[in-house]
Amino acid sequence: MKFTIASSSSANLTVTTAKSSCVVLPIFEKGKLANSTSEFDKASGGLVQKLIKSGDIKGKNAECTLLHHPAGMKAERVILLGLGDQKGSSISNLRKALQALFACINKTASKSVHLYFSEITVEGKEPEWVAEQAILAAAGSTYSYQETKSKKTPAPSFKQFTLVCDGKVSAAIKASVAQAAATAEGVAAAKELGNLPGNICTPSYIAKQAKALARKSSSLSVNVLSEKQMADLGMGSLLSVSAGSKEPAQLIVMNYQGGAKSKAPTVLVGKGITFDTGGISLKPGAGMDEMKFDMCGAASVMGVITALTELKPKINVIGVIAAAENMPSGKATKPGDIVTSMAGKTIEILNTDAEGRLVLCDALTYVERFKPAAVIDIATLTGACVVALGAHASGLYSNRDELAAKLLSAGESAGDRAWHMPLWDEYKEQLSSNFADLANIGGPGGGSVTAACFLSHFTESYPWAHLDIAGTAWLSGNAKGATGRPVPLLMNYLINNAK
Repeated sequence: MKFTIASSSSANLTVTTAKSSCVVLPIFEKGKLANSTSEFDKASGGLVQKLIKSGDIKGKNAECTLLHHPAGMKAERVILLGLGDQKGSSISNLRKALQALFACINKTASKSVHLYFSEITVEGKEPEWVAEQAILAAAGSTYSYQETKSKKTPAPSFKQFTLVCDGKVSAAIKASVAQAAATAEGVAAAKELGNLPGNICTPSYIAKQAKALARKSSSLSVNVLSEKQMADLGMGSLLSVSAGSKEPAQLIVMNYQGGAKSKAPTVLVGKGITFDTGGISLKPGAGMDEMKFDMCGAASVMGVITALTELKPKINVIGVIAAAENMPSGKATKPGDIVTSMAGKTIEILNTDAEGRLVLCDALTYVERFKPAAVIDIATLTGACVVALGAHASGLYSNRDELAAKLLSAGESAGDRAWHMPLWDEYKEQLSSNFADLANIGGPGGGSVTAACFLSHFTESYPWAHLDIAGTAWLSGNAKGATGRPVPLLMNYLINNAK
């Protein structure tokens, strides 16, 4: 989809002269109209006021009224978008309104859409934030998984989205539109990778996708470590996970170099378990198909790198994906086995289904060589996080409160929220083992916390945060599919931090 920002002062972009498949105009409760909507009402002979008086339009939030070929307009359609109180919408209400709007648009044959958004206000938010939310909602509404379907669903007609503002277009809004468009590309890439089945999206497949992305961007280089190279580095923990599979593990390193070489990079580390049976600690069969989503942390890293190659910011980011398949076989790791991590710490594997932390701990040790400004790992790590936070917020852990605060703020702004969880020494005691330096599980209590505590043992040399996205990375039921989270959160963090 093509996204643009323009001024209504342009000769061809006044409400009545815009040649568009669909023009979207705000309307509020109590018959209040935005200036752009009043202009349409005048041109159409008072049509809006007639609809209000008849009771057909109330201006309630998320109310969409579609009008075809209205008088006085060059646009083929007009949608009157209800936004509730003219004084300003809440964040959640605006998102509901945008969701309803694009659902309405995608039921039409509209190819181009112009949204007159200057009078759409949200308390505490700037116009550029509204623009960003509109673009992300528009892009999200047109995504549809098609790769493995023999009969493809027809693509939406909606191909061009223009945000129209009053007066001069500010540099801040231009920058926000560019960032949102790139983020939308990243979210779509993460969704697509997450939705692919495990027999296609293997560790080797992800490595090939990373290399393909690098061929398109001069700012990106990719290096993939084989199992032999990982063994030479002493990554016994990561390799214990792939031991039962015919699919070799891959450690994929993507280096986006947009800033000066002297600038320390931010490192993103993604859990890439392309299918998780639980290993010898086999999962129940019901719902196991959803374990193809256990690589959504890796997908989000790929999504961010995709977005960066589109946006081309002057920052340095390294994306590392620890990719493996967790399978039961005669060669699989067993409960009670003890492995040695790259950091030299020994780990007693009490449960082979707690495998994400085993691949991550070696990856987190590996990234020390980059002398990072900060490291953020992203993982569908624990069912306990789903119990704690549901599907609304990702669990956030960090060894630096300042880093956690920046990530929380970025998530709030992006609508991709996280919640700061404890990382206390008392929880670390649950990981004690009679036979090794650490156990890979800490008992039934505080499972998400003890998983983060396990990772913290391997991150003491740099600022680190962990995002447990087990509840936010995908949806179940009729809407089953990857969400692309937390790409918006991470992009906001990276760009805000660069400023």
